[in-house]
Amino acid sequence: MPEIEKAARAFKVLSVETRVRMIELLKRRSLCVNALAKILHITPAAVSQHLRVLRDADLVIADKQGYFVHYRVNEETLANWNLMAKGILEQNK
Repeated sequence: MPEIEKAARAFKVLSVETRVRMIELLKRRSLCVNALAKILHITPAAVSQHLRVLRDADLVIADKQGYFVHYRVNEETLANWNLMAKGILEQNK
């Protein structure tokens, strides 16, 4: 996938406020669907839909812990997206 398409996809994933809030929470610690739902005041089904988008973009990783699946940020993808965004948003001097 060309870099411009990757950038557009990343910005599309981040264009939803709830997903950005989820990423901010998951940067601090791993959380399960129910915990995210409670913190964000949305249904677990809505959390699952957002997590599917974030997983498809490789931005979150699922870790099975007993009966629960906890999600955490994929640090490598986050770092790559950060560099990509800086490259696009920097002014040329």
